[in-house]
Amino acid sequence: MERIGLVGLPNSGKSSLFNALTGASVAVAPHPFTTTETTVGIAHVPDSRMDRLSKMSASKKTVYAGVEISDIGGVVASSDGHDGLGNRMLAGIREVDALCLVVRSFIDDTVPGETDPVAGLESLELELILGDIGSLETQITRAKKASRVQAANSGAIEAMERAKALLETGVPLYRSSLPPAVREELEPMFLLTNKPTFVVVNRGESQLDDDSDLSRVAELLGEGGIALGVSIQLEAEASRLDPAERAELLEGLGLGEGALARVARALFDAIGRWTFFTTGDKESRAWTFRAGAKAPECAGVIHSDLQRGFIRAEIIHWDELLELGSWHAAKSSGKLRLEGKDYPVKDGDVLEIRFNV
Repeated sequence: MERIGLVGLPNSGKSSLFNALTGASVAVAPHPFTTTETTVGIAHVPDSRMDRLSKMSASKKTVYAGVEISDIGGVVASSDGHDGLGNRMLAGIREVDALCLVVRSFIDDTVPGETDPVAGLESLELELILGDIGSLETQITRAKKASRVQAANSGAIEAMERAKALLETGVPLYRSSLPPAVREELEPMFLLTNKPTFVVVNRGESQLDDDSDLSRVAELLGEGGIALGVSIQLEAEASRLDPAERAELLEGLGLGEGALARVARALFDAIGRWTFFTTGDKESRAWTFRAGAKAPECAGVIHSDLQRGFIRAEIIHWDELLELGSWHAAKSSGKLRLEGKDYPVKDGDVLEIRFNV
């Protein structure tokens, strides 16, 4: 299951977003440090494709893709005379696959905190950068000492020194010019700013039709950066309703499918994940997989035996299957494709695996 960490300054709305995404009830109050520990919850990602396939198959059970979400304690800017990122917070951030930086745009005189989303993002980035510089200083020293005793990975040392030089200019690695090969070399160092990262801008209800704050954040992130505008308060209120009422409220407010689907999609885009489906009368299920993976690897997402004994996969895209009306109809009309080990599975494919162990 993919893991995402929510990171934000005090009163950014980070914990409210966690509640909206997971249906949890983490304490929220208009003062700093309401959240001081990392809280973990599971969010089941809504997917209309899954709903339609399950209905078509009259499935007894529908299983959505899941995302593990960590609400990491509020970051305090070290420039305020505090310690910035503590060790527990650093550990919480290093354990996740991607970061969601939550910045605030709404204005409320009763809630203290930074209301300029760009300034908030720059403060968060600074703390992550300082954490990475400290980590690299330690790791470079260790690597150079080890190289005196035995042949060390000179490529890793060079990559760390390049990263440290870039970080010292104030640019996080996720929006730097560092080549992908160098960033891959840095993966074993568990650097905070080397993780896939996107931004949620927490907006007030009156700001929903004004994208100026979002544009400023997107400009800072640069090409390929992902920024979402979310009214977290409205989303949190909607999350407490039953599904039908929630959908009606979100539609009435012009919020469409809601924050969870949008945040999950941003996560999957950031870390390069797609979704395939299995469907039948017993169960319809969504599975996430590495974008570009071939059929045996996707079979292994279901169970390792399916990958080990993979023979072929019967495959059809979800929308084509819906048009035909059933798996049996697809098979009878010859629309199911038999694909082998070299087939790259596409987002939205429906699979049935043939295997033998």
